Amino acid sequence: MKEYNVAIVGALGAVGSEMRKALEERSLPIKKLKLLDIEQNVGTKLPFKGSDVEVELSCNEAFEGVDVAFFAVSDKVSRMLAPEAVKRGCLVIDNSSAWRMDENTPLVVPEVNPEALKEHHGIIANPNCSTIIAMVPLKPLHEKAGLKRVIASTYQAVSGAGIAGLDELRVQTGQVLGGEPIEPKAFAHQIAFNLIPHIDYFEDNAYTHEEMKMLREGRKILSLPDLKVACTCVRVPVFRSHSEAITIETERPITPDEAREILSSAPGVKLVDCPETNTYPMPVDTSDQDLIYVGRIRDDISSDGNGLTFWCCGDQIRKGAAVNAVQIAEKMVEMGLI
Repeated sequence: MKEYNVAIVGALGAVGSEMRKALEERSLPIKKLKLLDIEQNVGTKLPFKGSDVEVELSCNEAFEGVDVAFFAVSDKVSRMLAPEAVKRGCLVIDNSSAWRMDENTPLVVPEVNPEALKEHHGIIANPNCSTIIAMVPLKPLHEKAGLKRVIASTYQAVSGAGIAGLDELRVQTGQVLGGEPIEPKAFAHQIAFNLIPHIDYFEDNAYTHEEMKMLREGRKILSLPDLKVACTCVRVPVFRSHSEAITIETERPITPDEAREILSSAPGVKLVDCPETNTYPMPVDTSDQDLIYVGRIRDDISSDGNGLTFWCCGDQIRKGAAVNAVQIAEKMVEMGLI
C-alpha cells in the first residue's frame, strides 16, 4: 500500500489539533507527518503514533516532498500558501473559506458529493461546519423526494470560534457565577448564560455571512443552483457540537416514517428518534465522535405541501472540520486520485 507524506498547516489550532488526532485514529496511510505553524510555535513537540513531531515553520519551502496538506488557517494564509503548495506537487485540503466558492475548486462532503473530487486542480475545499452537518442528512432526503426549500436555524457551540471561544465561555461562566464584570473579547456580547444571534459579519441583505454560507455552499454541494434557503445562525453557550433545526419542502411527498427508514441507513448518519423515551440528538452525546445524529423527525404542519422537520447535532470540530478533511483524503485514495 502506498504511503503519503502529510502536512498539517495550523497544527496548534483547535482544528489542526483535531486533524492530528483524526489522522492517528483513521486509516490514511502516512509515511511522514509534518506539522507547520507560525514562527512562535516552531520547535514545539506534539505526539503522533508514539513519537514526538517537532513543529516547523509554515512557508513555501515546507511543502517540498509533501503529498497532502491539510490547511487549518485563515483565509489570508490559505490564499498565500495553498497555491505555493500546489506548485510543489501537493494536494491541498483547505478548511478556510478562501476557496469554497471558487468555480475551479471542489467543495466536498464525502458522503454527499465525492464525484466532485475528480474535478480538482490541486485544492479541495472543506465546507463550513454547519453546512456539513446539514448536508449529511439532507442528501439522502433529497435523493428520495427532491429538495425545493430549506429553512434552518443553527445553535452553534463556542468551539466554532476556536480556542478563544472555548476560553471565553469558561472564563465568563466563572465571572457570572462570581458576580464579576464581563468583558467580551471573542464574541460581540456576553456568551455565558446567553444566546447571540450573530455569527460572522452582516451582509447587505441583513443575513450574516455565516447564514449565507448555508445557501451558497449548500447549492454548490448538492448541485442545486436554485435551491431556496433561509438560515438563522445563533451562538450558544455550549462548548462543543452544533445543533440545527431544519425544515424542508420537497418536490415529492415523504413521510416521517420514510425519512426515518432512509436516514437509518444513510452514510454518516445515526438515527436517534424516540420521543416516547425522551431520546433525541443533543450536543453532550454528539461531541468527540464523527456521525451526525438526527431525530425529532415530524411533518411540517405549517406546510400546505410536502414539508418535513427534523433536528440534528454533530461535532463541528470533528465531522464539521477535521474529520471531513481527512475523509476527503481517504476518499481520494479509495478513488485512485492520489
